[in-house]
Amino acid sequence: MAFTKVCVVDDVWEGEMQSFQVNGREVLLVCNDGGEIKAFQGICPHQDIPLIDGKFDGKKIICKAHLWQFDAGTGKGINPSNCKLAEYPVQIDGDDVLIDTTSVEPLFAQA
Repeated sequence: MAFTKVCVVDDVWEGEMQSFQVNGREVLLVCNDGGEIKAFQGICPHQDIPLIDGKFDGKKIICKAHLWQFDAGTGKGINPSNCKLAEYPVQIDGDDVLIDTTSVEPLFAQA
């Protein structure tokens, strides 16, 4: 695994999301209710819309275009349920947030 530092823990507060370019990929970092930081592909698999333009309520990510919803703990589709966001491994090293994008491909072309 090749982890890359993307930010520090204080850059993503609980209940917030931030978008970063990591190794040429759009990555969405979310800090779930409870403070766990997760990293997912930053583009909706439906029609390639940046998820940072949507909403995040601490539990689910909602795309602005067609209101597709994803579980912010797993990336699994809520509505519709037959889709998913690719999840990137996250490591916390002191205050640094590191992401590994090398072993995960974003998921696209859902209709």
